[in-house]
Amino acid sequence: MRSLPATTERNPLQLMRLLQLASPALPVGAYSYSQGLERAVETGTVCDERSATAWIDDALTLVVARFEGPLLLRMLAAAAQNKADELYALNALFLASRETAELRAETVQMGRSLGRLLGELDQTRASAAVLAPLEEPAFPCAWACAAAAFGLAHAEAYAAYLWSWTENQVMAAIKLVPLGQSAGQRMLAQLAARISSIATDAGSAAVHLANFAPGLAIASSMHETQYTRLFRS
Repeated sequence: MRSLPATTERNPLQLMRLLQLASPALPVGAYSYSQGLERAVETGTVCDERSATAWIDDALTLVVARFEGPLLLRMLAAAAQNKADELYALNALFLASRETAELRAETVQMGRSLGRLLGELDQTRASAAVLAPLEEPAFPCAWACAAAAFGLAHAEAYAAYLWSWTENQVMAAIKLVPLGQSAGQRMLAQLAARISSIATDAGSAAVHLANFAPGLAIASSMHETQYTRLFRS
């Protein structure tokens, strides 16, 4: 398996930018989405720390790492090389992969929010201009443009994106199950090893894309008409 080259030196400012993009404080509304996890809690599939960890691990390994993550890597490369047409094609592919209305609405809302933020920051205005022609910018596309503007190494940006996704899922589980803060930290400690493994094999994952996740699609579909909801997906 091919691996992305390791980063031998890290610019302190780039580290700050990396943390900024991965932070839950990023004003894109990620906290309002659970991506099917709320439905899993409603049906009892997720009911405790163990089952919550298993759900998130499966979604990370079988869904994100096989399609969204590898597609992000392609977007990172296109954004870094100023290949706008390729970036737009990848954006369209990601939008087409969203199985339900709420999953599509989620990525577009977050993508637009991040695009507006990029337009307000001196360092990223050029990236905002790249996104401007897109009526519906997907979140990973906007995120890739931000990472390119900050000059982030692709391997580290990829790992940071996976961490941000995982942290949001754990935060949702803490609220929904519910779980305590210590349980959330145990889950993150366990899932960090999975993220590391996925990021290490990122080069191979980027070659083949797979987006077959019927269980997640069904959970999201059922969530759209769920009687009571805390989250928008």
